[in-house]
Amino acid sequence: MKTSDFDYDLPPEFIAQTPLEPRDASRLLVLHRDNGRIEHHNFRELGDFLRPGDLLVLNETRVIPARLYARKIPTGGRVELLLLGKRDSHTWESLVGGKGLIPGKRIQLEDGLEGEVVNDLGGPRRLVRFAEPLEPVLDQIGHMPLPPYIHTPLGAPERYQTVYARHRGSAAAPTAGLHFTPALLETLTSLGVRKCFLTLHIGYETFRPVKEEKVEDHIMHSEFYSIPAETLVALEKAKQDKRRIIAVGTTVCRVLETLARTGVKSETGAAGWTDIFIYPGFEFKAVDAMVTNFHLPRSTLLMLVAAFAGTDRILAAYRNVTSGNWREPQIPSLWDGKAAQRIVKILLEKI
Repeated sequence: MKTSDFDYDLPPEFIAQTPLEPRDASRLLVLHRDNGRIEHHNFRELGDFLRPGDLLVLNETRVIPARLYARKIPTGGRVELLLLGKRDSHTWESLVGGKGLIPGKRIQLEDGLEGEVVNDLGGPRRLVRFAEPLEPVLDQIGHMPLPPYIHTPLGAPERYQTVYARHRGSAAAPTAGLHFTPALLETLTSLGVRKCFLTLHIGYETFRPVKEEKVEDHIMHSEFYSIPAETLVALEKAKQDKRRIIAVGTTVCRVLETLARTGVKSETGAAGWTDIFIYPGFEFKAVDAMVTNFHLPRSTLLMLVAAFAGTDRILAAYRNVTSGNWREPQIPSLWDGKAAQRIVKILLEKI
């Protein structure tokens, strides 16, 4: 399978630079799988396409201020770090920007804290060990790690968190959930839609482009996940009752499909690392529907949604947006994965 099969034209003007307020004011595009018919709605109307008993699974990871600025010692050359994950209190896997950052190179952060590159992990990834624990000062010296295609300052950093974010650790937001509001979640509950939570801390895979010509040659890096016991119970009960499990985001989808294959769980929950790579031909065992955002050309995220709903159907929906049928920037999103059922797709305003 060719990586070029997942390419499409993405005009820059279709990437919104500022979020809508309120969050659920984003657009909603509904694509019917049986006949390809498309409808236009708003995200706050999500409940019209869900059923009583549906189980929404949400990723409650919280984004840390993972972008750091530093200078090399002793030359003073500029360095940029994007923290991807903590190995211990002093050591972090990071994406680095700057020349000559080989093992042994020392750097100094804006607050004076020093660090040293201790390992080259390949490409722009490095293992950096700091002289003191980084987390106590991270909120003071770190910056919110907005995606590279967003050029407008965010303003309030909390806008790049979901309203249900709890557990710190992500280098990026689980963007599918950014459009939920407390009021919308309450409305869905009143309609009989249930919800549960898990955590996957988003790391390198969100940022790494697929460079291989063949999709099958791409190797995924691992990301940490944890699932509380109450979520395992809710998932099992939904399966027994034949109710739909709806993954809010590709992160949730990857965790649920990993769990369906490993089966590693306990009375206290489940946790581990997932490097599952989902692309067309993948057999979904856990997820019946998915809410997901617009994804960049040739990305593993685009491949995942193509596996879930069909490559031709996904690219046709993207063309529906970029052809000018909608004049404002949009983002694609909720799919029903059952072949015999209607598929719903939601396009969300870009954060």
